[in-house]
Amino acid sequence: MYDPEQLRTLVAVADTLSFTRAAEQLGLRQPTVSQHVRKLEVAVGRPLFLRDTRSVTLTADGEAMTGFARTILAAQQEAESWFTGRGLRGRLRFGVSDDLALTALPRILREFRRLYPRIDLELTVGQSAGIHRRLESGHLDVAFVKHQPGDPRAAVVRRDRLVWAAADGTRLDAAEPAPLVVYQAPSLSRSLAVQALEAQGRPYRITCTVRGVNGVLAAVRAGLGIAVFPRTLAPGDLVELGASAGLPELGEIDFVLLTGPRAPAEAAGALTTAILGHNRALH
Repeated sequence: MYDPEQLRTLVAVADTLSFTRAAEQLGLRQPTVSQHVRKLEVAVGRPLFLRDTRSVTLTADGEAMTGFARTILAAQQEAESWFTGRGLRGRLRFGVSDDLALTALPRILREFRRLYPRIDLELTVGQSAGIHRRLESGHLDVAFVKHQPGDPRAAVVRRDRLVWAAADGTRLDAAEPAPLVVYQAPSLSRSLAVQALEAQGRPYRITCTVRGVNGVLAAVRAGLGIAVFPRTLAPGDLVELGASAGLPELGEIDFVLLTGPRAPAEAAGALTTAILGHNRALH
């Protein structure tokens, strides 16, 4: 029998590849995280991580054990939900940024519905800025959106780097304004793109304005301009442009969960926990 607390620690370290970040995520001290991993390695009789002063990597046995740990913890959660979670009922208004809705989120929501069948979800998909406004005005209970790092109210699911992307074969002329495909204002990615270009002194022009992620994808694939994407959400058929194209760095962005002040606490907490527990699946 493996200790569930040690299994949760293993999954956190495997997800972050950092004992320090795993400790922050779990609310533990780093020596406690190291102790949990050592005890689990003793229990299985094999090393689960290779670590030095600069990096942490999973061994083959560590990869296997992480998979087993996720299965064991999911079964435990399902058992607990059978006797406790199924008592949760009501309506939960959930808002999602349209590009984040294209990740593994639907699978996570399907599992959430299985665990909490009496919670009815009212799903709203749109731009992050609009979702954020609806949350603040009390029209949503929980929001999963892109957000600039540093907001203490936000539960960070993961952090990603913003990149410039374009259709394959795109060539930018340094003597011409950079052609931008952007969301309608207000838009975080639009603001960050414009700020970065203006700080660099690079001229630009907005060649296409769209309402949603499908519009961005269609316009970029048609060669109408370049756009900003979180790196892990950039489609494989687009190419990443960098310093060689004369474009500035864009920095990082967080994918976060925000809870409204009047949200039903237990139901909102259950959904937040479900998404945070599957953060690796959203890569």
